Amino acid sequence: MKKTINKKSILSVLLAILLMLSVAACGSKKDTAKETEAKEEETEAKEEKTEAKEETTEAKEETTEAKEETEADEEPADASTGKALEDGVLDLGTNAAFPPYEFYEGEEIVGIDPEIAQAVADYLGYELKIHDMEFANIIASIESGKVDGGIAGMTVTEERLESVNFSDSYATGIQSIIVTLDSDIEGPDDLTDKKIGTQFGTTGDFYAQDDFGEENVQSFDKGADAVVALNAGKVDAVIIDNEPAKSFAAANDNLKVLETDYAVEDYAIALTKTNDALLEEVNEALAALEESGKLQEIIDKYIKAE
Repeated sequence: MKKTINKKSILSVLLAILLMLSVAACGSKKDTAKETEAKEEETEAKEEKTEAKEETTEAKEETTEAKEETEADEEPADASTGKALEDGVLDLGTNAAFPPYEFYEGEEIVGIDPEIAQAVADYLGYELKIHDMEFANIIASIESGKVDGGIAGMTVTEERLESVNFSDSYATGIQSIIVTLDSDIEGPDDLTDKKIGTQFGTTGDFYAQDDFGEENVQSFDKGADAVVALNAGKVDAVIIDNEPAKSFAAANDNLKVLETDYAVEDYAIALTKTNDALLEEVNEALAALEESGKLQEIIDKYIKAE
């Protein structure tokens, strides 16, 4: 027996199928939208991480730059490591009786020269050792190898250049004349046939002997000894560097420094002739210290502008 197919039943089935397909399509669109949204969120998160990383990198770079600027401010220049001295020690001779260039403060030798020497050693990466000795023995100690050099308000002369090398100048010195308040000596021209006191081995000593004759010059181991002789009437005048001269006069009410200079000269560091590399390094350090203003800062610390 044949069954009759009901058109309404078929239509109902078709509608049900269409409804199911529509629901499935909606679900698929929703799933796709969720996946897209998730991907967008993931991309945003990655971008935020990248930005955070870039900010961190920038912050590190700024910190590094600030550190480099601070270090640059602390150093006089691009400090180098010296190679001329194998033991890493810079030994310099001085005569610590020459204020304000070198003198004792308690047990420590201080002054312009020791501070400049320390700045040079620091720039080159050397340890500094200062050896106090008679001024006249400094050149001989350099020649014998006891020290690498000398810094003691020392002037470059042709005679000294036969025994040692000299660095570039680091300061200008003036040779002055000390007399008693009642003295009739008013300048260098009045020193002829006078008894003159000097510190042995200094340029003042050499100049005085050349200008006024050895027989008229009495050389003392220390400038202070020459000043004592002046106070005692044993000499008529003392020729010595202007800064120590002012110190001695200030400490003695009976003395004065003449306004007329006896000589003007440049001070330099004496160095051994057996190590030209050391001369190059010291000149490099002095140039850097001068450019940075450190040299003038040290001098101004001890010599006040008038």
